[in-house]
Amino acid sequence: VHGTWQLRAAPLSSRLRRDTFPVNGDSFYSNLKLYSKERHRDPIIEKLSKAQPMLWINPNLTAAEDALNKLSISEKDTAEAQARLERFAPYIMLKFQQTAASGGLIESPLTETPAMLWRLHHEYGAPIEGTLYVKRDCDLPISGSIKARGGIYEVLKHAEALAIDAGPLNESDNYAVLAEERFTKFFSQYSVQVASTGNLGLSIGVMSAALGFRTTVHMSADAREWKKALLRQKGVTVIEYPSDYSAAVERGRSASAADPMSYFVDDENSVDLFMGYSVAAVRLKAQLDAAGVTIDAQHPLFVYIPCGVGGGPGGVAFGLKTIFGDNAHVFFVEPTLAPCMVLGMATGLDNKICVQDIGLSGKTEADGLAVGRASGFVGKVMRGLLSGEVTVEDAKLFDYMRSLIESEGLFAEPVGLYTYEEGKAYMRAHGLNMKNAVHIAWATGGSLMPEYEREKYAKTHL
Repeated sequence: VHGTWQLRAAPLSSRLRRDTFPVNGDSFYSNLKLYSKERHRDPIIEKLSKAQPMLWINPNLTAAEDALNKLSISEKDTAEAQARLERFAPYIMLKFQQTAASGGLIESPLTETPAMLWRLHHEYGAPIEGTLYVKRDCDLPISGSIKARGGIYEVLKHAEALAIDAGPLNESDNYAVLAEERFTKFFSQYSVQVASTGNLGLSIGVMSAALGFRTTVHMSADAREWKKALLRQKGVTVIEYPSDYSAAVERGRSASAADPMSYFVDDENSVDLFMGYSVAAVRLKAQLDAAGVTIDAQHPLFVYIPCGVGGGPGGVAFGLKTIFGDNAHVFFVEPTLAPCMVLGMATGLDNKICVQDIGLSGKTEADGLAVGRASGFVGKVMRGLLSGEVTVEDAKLFDYMRSLIESEGLFAEPVGLYTYEEGKAYMRAHGLNMKNAVHIAWATGGSLMPEYEREKYAKTHL
């Protein structure tokens, strides 16, 4: 057992800090059991360990400007990512016909959902004021999930760097030339590898294979069979593991490190993935402007984003805070059986603790969210930016999914909407005018799901 407990009267979640408790994540649970008498005093750890739905308000939330100034990344990095995606638009439009109408833009619709808002109020007892929208990343082109943003962006950035460094590509070129056979042969010298629960693997695999890279996706045990089959149809090598996501990451990272021509997309630590996701905020601002929606102190923005390892929601949240500042209130949504991000942030241990350490399985029907250990990088970035987190039972997620289908005709994987009475305290503390609030539920995946899988999801009652 490494380190020494510093036990005082403060709540457990505020005591478990790396500076006072230099702990190895794998041994954390044994330490926790040693002090089980203390454990019940902390309501956060207690609720998480019992898989109870809860709302956690981030006590470290600070003024957006102050929090952003402490980071090594900024809106300039988002602008750079946006410019790179624009350079690739001619290639994307050529290779993926579904993006032709948008000129090679990988973007999703923003849809107002008044019928769903009515249901949340009258059927779920959630009297949400203001307007409700769904950001339909479930309908993003190419890979049908939020991972299309960051995953595809990182592959494109890597391809650009290789081609420019080797000479055949200049930044001033029309990138449609990348579809030519000479570039496909060039990229075939290299390999791209990634570990995934499914959605990131799809985005990385589809784009890497299209460019010509030799591509390998290391899949954890919870990955859906239809995603594996789709990747293999695209010529991607899929390696399956009987263990969870974190183990797949370690195996994939090791395999890539052994090949000097291989590039590993590291979902746990990648800044490039993060910046690709952050571009969503710029696009959302344009959509809100086009719809005549104002975001300011009198019209606060509330965004609810499903969270797995944290890269996708973290990048979006970062982008939203750079644009809307303190007028954006971002909450992550996690399944009660795999609440890795709230566990890491609430304890201050980030990726030094996993859900298995507090007795949870990490297994959930919330596709893409079966992650036991959160990204340490994202946890640190979110420290002063994230408003809070909600954990939701799988059964409720399926209920919300069915309600969205029935009320709005929209399908998304069950990673959905929620509200808590405790949130009223947050609203009062910030003096928010909720009658004018704009709520956005971020739908993160689903459009590529086969019809038989959709029917199974729609009929699932837990």
